[in-house]
Amino acid sequence: MMMRLFRNIRLLVLAGGLILAACRDADGPSSHRGDAQRADQAAGAQLPEKARAGSPEAHQNSVHPDSVPEGMVYIPSGSFLMGGKSDQASPDELPRRSVQVAGFFMDRTEVTNREFAAFVDATGYETVAEKPIDWEAMKTQLPPGTPKPPDSLLQAGSLVFHATDRPVDLRDLSQWWHWTPGANWKHPEGPESDLEGRMDHPVVHIALDDALAYARWAGKRLPTEAEWEWASMGGLEDPKYPWGNAPISESADKANFWQGIFPYSNEQADGYLRTAPVGTYPANGYGLVDMAGNVWEWCQDKYRSDTYQLETTPTDRMNPRGPDTSFDPSEPLAEKYVIRGGSYLCNDSYCSGYRVSRRMRATRDSAFGHTGFRCVKDAE
Repeated sequence: MMMRLFRNIRLLVLAGGLILAACRDADGPSSHRGDAQRADQAAGAQLPEKARAGSPEAHQNSVHPDSVPEGMVYIPSGSFLMGGKSDQASPDELPRRSVQVAGFFMDRTEVTNREFAAFVDATGYETVAEKPIDWEAMKTQLPPGTPKPPDSLLQAGSLVFHATDRPVDLRDLSQWWHWTPGANWKHPEGPESDLEGRMDHPVVHIALDDALAYARWAGKRLPTEAEWEWASMGGLEDPKYPWGNAPISESADKANFWQGIFPYSNEQADGYLRTAPVGTYPANGYGLVDMAGNVWEWCQDKYRSDTYQLETTPTDRMNPRGPDTSFDPSEPLAEKYVIRGGSYLCNDSYCSGYRVSRRMRATRDSAFGHTGFRCVKDAE
């Protein structure tokens, strides 16, 4: 889903309308819908007994409170069927596969503006969106002969969402993503905006390298894709969403996502147009909040559209770290990484990113107004 700012609009404009994989993979009617269960059966998949995890309460009580780092929760070890859990499953979520993860600690919330500001104050770190775009580096990810864009599109900035005033072609990201010079984590909607009243909202306009830098400073790391999906399930048995299986139409009180018709009519039944303060909505069974909606979250795995189709050994299925190489057919030259959880822009008509199995991808320099992260730590 994404490609830094410009790579979204720029490729739409400069590369002859090449559509990025930004949340554009609408879960509309397609040949793969309704095939999730048949794929499971074809693969001989059997759901692990009770996901072999026990109750969340029992696992939280099995870890001494003093051993859990501040602001984190313990996620127990377990095995589960990873991948598409409903007829909305996309091809890159299938076939489902059984994996095992060891216990680990995970940030209870997405990293907030307050926490990221402390990191920047301590280190002087400058995010990707605060730096001009390196055209020489970027063009290596584009089709040969792609012309250099105007310098105005290479200055520091990021992509900012703007609702349209009418229905638009959902394949055309430039209808709602606007390249905005001066937009970054401190100025989410552009240079005239600030963080007043939003210090406890998730930080946004974060590229992978920014998230990695913060994690190193905090003595943590980013989650693997398997860890993220396991944690999002909250100890439930094969749920579609972090809160269970209650339909989206009845779940405006459970997460921050788009209610209405994307991208022009947001009913704001969840109370927010953009990001919400972390912890506004109920936690899942492990005590994690905002595992659905609010902002997309970086994982450490490289993205391949065929990851789940690759042959694996029993060893590969224990604490999987993702493939060694990346491949996205829509942009074969670009190395991409996995993003999970959806954002305040997700809607069933467009991307359904709030599903626990939903996969998205972005290049490591992608920074959008709906992308952040949370960290994990190994349990010793």
